[in-house]
Amino acid sequence: MAFGGGVAGVAGVSAEGVSFRVLGPLSVGVDGAEVAPPRSPVLQGLLGVLLIGRGEPLSADRLAELVWADRAWETSRQSVHVGVSRLRKWLASLDAGGPDRIEISYRDGYLFHHAADRSDLGRFRALTEDAGSLTEPARRYRALSSAFAERKGPLLAGLPRIDRDDPLVRGLEEEIRRAGMDLAAAALAAGSPDGAVAAVTALAEEFPFDEPLHAALMDLLAASGRRAEALRVYRRLGERLDAELGVQPSERAQRAHTRALSADQGEPGEKGEPGGKGGPGPAAEPPAPPPAQLPPDIPDFTGRTIEVAELAERLIGGAGTGRHRSVAVATVAGMGGVGKTTVAVHVAHQIANFFPDGQLYANLHGDSASPAEPGEVLGRFLRTLGMPGAGVPPSLDERVALYRSRLAGRRILVVLDNAARESQVRPLLPGTPDAAVLVTSRNALLGLEGAKPLGLDVLPSTQAVDLITSIVGEQRVAAEPGVAVEIARLCGHVPLAVRIAAARLLGRGHWTLSHLADILREERRRLDELVAGDLEVRAGFAMSYRLLPAGAQRAFRMTGLLDAPDFACWTVAALLDVPELDARRQLETLVDAHLVTVAGVDETGEIRYRLHDLLRLYARELAERDDTEAERTAALRRALGGWLALAEQAAEHVPGPCYALMHGPAERWTPPGGGRPPADPMAWFAAERAALVAAVGQAVDLGLADHAWDLAASMERYCDVRALYDDWRRMHERALGLCERTGNRRGEAVLLRGLLEVITWTSPAGPGPAMTRMRTMAARLLDLFTELDDPVGMADAMVAMVWGRVADGAEREALDLAERALRVARDAGYESGQARALHVRAVVHGEGDPRPARECLERALVIAERVGNPRFVATIVQFLGAAQALCGDFAGGRALLDKSVAMARRLDDRYLETFSLLYLSKLFVATGDERARPTLDLALAYSQAGNFRHHLADALGVLGELNLAEGDLPGAVASLERSVQVWRTRGWIPFLARALRTLGDAYSAGGEHDAARASWTEARELFQRIDDPAGRSSVEERLRSRDMIG
Repeated sequence: MAFGGGVAGVAGVSAEGVSFRVLGPLSVGVDGAEVAPPRSPVLQGLLGVLLIGRGEPLSADRLAELVWADRAWETSRQSVHVGVSRLRKWLASLDAGGPDRIEISYRDGYLFHHAADRSDLGRFRALTEDAGSLTEPARRYRALSSAFAERKGPLLAGLPRIDRDDPLVRGLEEEIRRAGMDLAAAALAAGSPDGAVAAVTALAEEFPFDEPLHAALMDLLAASGRRAEALRVYRRLGERLDAELGVQPSERAQRAHTRALSADQGEPGEKGEPGGKGGPGPAAEPPAPPPAQLPPDIPDFTGRTIEVAELAERLIGGAGTGRHRSVAVATVAGMGGVGKTTVAVHVAHQIANFFPDGQLYANLHGDSASPAEPGEVLGRFLRTLGMPGAGVPPSLDERVALYRSRLAGRRILVVLDNAARESQVRPLLPGTPDAAVLVTSRNALLGLEGAKPLGLDVLPSTQAVDLITSIVGEQRVAAEPGVAVEIARLCGHVPLAVRIAAARLLGRGHWTLSHLADILREERRRLDELVAGDLEVRAGFAMSYRLLPAGAQRAFRMTGLLDAPDFACWTVAALLDVPELDARRQLETLVDAHLVTVAGVDETGEIRYRLHDLLRLYARELAERDDTEAERTAALRRALGGWLALAEQAAEHVPGPCYALMHGPAERWTPPGGGRPPADPMAWFAAERAALVAAVGQAVDLGLADHAWDLAASMERYCDVRALYDDWRRMHERALGLCERTGNRRGEAVLLRGLLEVITWTSPAGPGPAMTRMRTMAARLLDLFTELDDPVGMADAMVAMVWGRVADGAEREALDLAERALRVARDAGYESGQARALHVRAVVHGEGDPRPARECLERALVIAERVGNPRFVATIVQFLGAAQALCGDFAGGRALLDKSVAMARRLDDRYLETFSLLYLSKLFVATGDERARPTLDLALAYSQAGNFRHHLADALGVLGELNLAEGDLPGAVASLERSVQVWRTRGWIPFLARALRTLGDAYSAGGEHDAARASWTEARELFQRIDDPAGRSSVEERLRSRDMIG
């Protein structure tokens, strides 16, 4: 990734050309190979200080002070000029013919010109600057870690001819120190303290008396479980301070010492760890930090004093006084471009300290064709508040209830930006009076109960001029004050239009204000029209757009076609069908023009960009005006093809469902000269997730069925591993509808296969029993793949049908289907299908016939390990552990189940872990192990949090049996009644029959004979339906028992 234009990248700096290192010993490289720096210490000193000059021209006198230090007074300016001349010649000898400009110019001082990414200091500062704009702790920590990876030691280490007390050197060292403090804080917030220890330790050694830095190091070490090292740091600091300065450590260092003393170290094998006394439990996780989702405040925010004060009073005026008996809600309404978001974010930052439990933020996209659904926003908020993705409930009402429960009693601020209507906002309102909500919208939202509206108008003339001044500087405005007033007026005093105009001046230093005013006067008629409505913002956009070069204009129009909320550079390259470097140049031009903004650095280290919603609409208008429909469609096809090409490659390396990946004929796009596959597939999917979901929807809207279904299918594995079941189901349902309408049979089949998976095992109940739906869908799936003559798909469909027949209790049919699936998969050379068929055949044998089940699983494990899908290997290991225990080998079964728990945790897969915990609890119950209940409680908690309804029903049944055995009859009845209820929604007849039988036992033990008879009677009918004579006989014996006579 390249650097340039003040925007930071992370990695992949080209080895071509000349590069410099100053964060450590001075070094120079040419085309990736290190070359010796100048021999002369004077030239080394000159090169070093010019490199760290950070764009500041250094006069001959300043260079003498910096390089000649204690001999500066006797060093003539001529000596400095001669030294610089010799340095220029040495630099010229390094010319490798690269494109970068490397030279020393003179204008009021010497200035070293080189691309920022060609020095470690440039990359360091760009990364720390990016980190400052990030609010998510993990992303901020990664950016700062990448910055410190550039650092190899103290600034210009080993250079003797440097005045290290000079403000230039000391200021830069202080900047590095502050970044180190930021790194420590980010590492703690992100739960990765150990990763920052090395960098902060090195800084602490360089600043041996810096107590805040040492305190930060102690906190990192203590949080990493290295308490002894933290205490050692404090002891050495105290000894050093006492010996050198005769003082004791400060209160801040003492507090860090106290925290280290009280740190909970925990010993391996304690309760909650595999192999410990408490049985298996989840790995310890740090508590989620308070959410801090506010976008960065505008540094040059100007005016709005009355409005800011009014909003702050509305939101916090009653804090702590009891005035607010309900949540405080304020709305900001006004036309597009008037600055609603800017004011809201500024106010939120101003009052953030009143909400110590955090700040939530969401853009509701109220001015788009598809405003954000409240359920989707609640899902994001709940995950931010510490809820795992699998634990987010499926329905809107459940999400609202859980969200309000999570916020109860918490002082938290919620900012809802760009709302469409009242009904979109109401589910997002907390229920606690301790919280506050700030909403922006183009509409007044007068129907929002309890909300206090604020209508936001354009800026007064003086504030509009102040805004121009804050951006372009006082000197230029003071030279033409009347023209500045004129520019503000021509922009209609609309903040967005004023800001764009001022940005043009900032980016064109040779322009006068009069020159810009002349340009704006050409638009007088259109600006006069804009006073009445939104057209005023469009006029500002048009002015900025018209000043762009043709290539950047086209880039702006094409990016406006995307529905994706943000995008990487390669996406624009696909839209334009150009190399990525060309696309990056166009994007930087658009960023400079404030027509595109930098959204931050994503999980892969790529810079992501976005268009403001109004700018996106404007760009689309231009595209419809200037580009043919064929050109627009071709651009979108390339972008969708680019996403598809990368998603296809990434999905191959994601350990999701074991069925075969299937793709279609949609054209892929790769950049000219070839592309590169994602280096980290999971990180790539995380970065592109929102864009991919939007891409599927846009492909559906465009009627591009092959793109839509292939993109959705490529997301299945990632959605499964990360428990993104809502995304999975929503994408598949939309794309499936298009495939059905257009007769795209392959797409219909592939999507139905994925949809069947997600709605059977991880979706809410209804309509109808889950396994009944699965049986119907699986039959349709087999018909589709048979029509397509696709044996791989047919094998997958048969495996799905087996599950349906097992749930019906039709074991003979299920075994025949499993054998048929195995035969079809074997003939097709489909190894994953063979493993799946053997697995499901073991399921048919089940608990009643565990020995052949174990044989099937042992064969399946050999194939699964050969295929190399770790998730499916873990699945087979856990089933094999259950079978081993059922065969009487408790120790062997326990070992395999413990192994599967560890495998599931490595994959961060709660669904897999829950199954293993469930069977471990059954084993513990059977052997009388005291760990049965805590293990079962954990399985139940995971089942409920993840909506794993099959596991939930089974776990409730085990709990009921355990309660019954221990004499807790009310607890047994309650658990078993819930188990029966869930089994009914599953439609799994054998399990339902057994649960009813046990529930009857619990009723009978409690003297509820009528209820017992009803449960046993229904169980008998079900056992008879599935042709289970042993089960039917066991219930008939109960019904004939003496307790039921009469």
